[in-house]
Amino acid sequence: MKGRVLIAGFATRHVAESAFHAGYPVYAVDHFCDQDLSWYTQDRIKFDDLEDLPNAIEEMCHRHKFDLLVVTSGAEDLKTTIPICGTSKKVVVKFLDKLEMQQFFEELKVPVAGLVRQGEFPAMIKPRRGAGGWRNTIVKNETDITAWKELYPDTPYLLQKVIEGVPSSVCCVADGYQARAIAVNEQILRGQGISKFGFSGSVTPFNHALKQQMVSVAERIAASSGCVGTVGIDFVVGKDAYTIEINPRFQATVDTIEKATGFNVFQCHMDAYRGILPNAAPEPIIFAARNILFADQDINVHVNLKRFHSISSDIPWPDTFFEKDHAIISVYGWGSSRHDALMLLDKNIKTVQQYLR
Repeated sequence: MKGRVLIAGFATRHVAESAFHAGYPVYAVDHFCDQDLSWYTQDRIKFDDLEDLPNAIEEMCHRHKFDLLVVTSGAEDLKTTIPICGTSKKVVVKFLDKLEMQQFFEELKVPVAGLVRQGEFPAMIKPRRGAGGWRNTIVKNETDITAWKELYPDTPYLLQKVIEGVPSSVCCVADGYQARAIAVNEQILRGQGISKFGFSGSVTPFNHALKQQMVSVAERIAASSGCVGTVGIDFVVGKDAYTIEINPRFQATVDTIEKATGFNVFQCHMDAYRGILPNAAPEPIIFAARNILFADQDINVHVNLKRFHSISSDIPWPDTFFEKDHAIISVYGWGSSRHDALMLLDKNIKTVQQYLR
């Protein structure tokens, strides 16, 4: 019998769904606790702020006994008595600081968006810690830096060169010594507003001319990192494939990887934890696209969006209130080509949006 798995982090539905389909008894501690998370878990606890996460995990452990803990964004360095199925805290802390991450890339001598000198503009300013790219901003002068610091006070940051290109990623699995790439993905960013560089979805596969270079670099990074399980390497692909970040946890591209390939990422993660890597990456059979819809104003979604479960996920409960810019629901498209997948995605978004007003 497969052991009980507790999945904890800011958003867990994508991992819980994959674990459920892999046959594991799943429990979750999650910020959103959307409707569909309840379909894949035997119990779940909702928390508001990340500082509440340890107490929520402790409460869940009073209710149940667990064999393994799998963490997502926001929970990577938690103290816990449950065996962690993934990268150890000792290894993961290095990659939670983007400055240490930068130094790691430079030591490996992989193409990387370099740090800029004081007074060099334009530059990409980003917090040294955090996921999703929501606070990343291009600054053109010292006034812009001051404005960013006022918006995010007491936040350590770094400044990188601005790289023009397509945001993308490679999902790898690693055993602490070796790594295998299992998917190359295009990333969809918000593209507007204060969080224009925030992650908003993905398309799998990403068939770029530099795909094989990305795979080679990503496998080298993941193998050298000491990480275990799923590891995501972010790139911006322009004239070269520039490495941006390493994510030592499950990535938000799980959905499109699984829809495009029929491959179960959670089981692959578990196998890697036990020292077993796939011989090769799964071949995509279709193109799959996902886009997160955000509230363009404060709204209360009264209707039950469960009716759209075949084309969506992260489905909120009826009568859920959303502040402006908060994520509401994820919508999918698929097809035999990238164009077809994005066309269906657009059609499905328009269908769902009718009920978000």
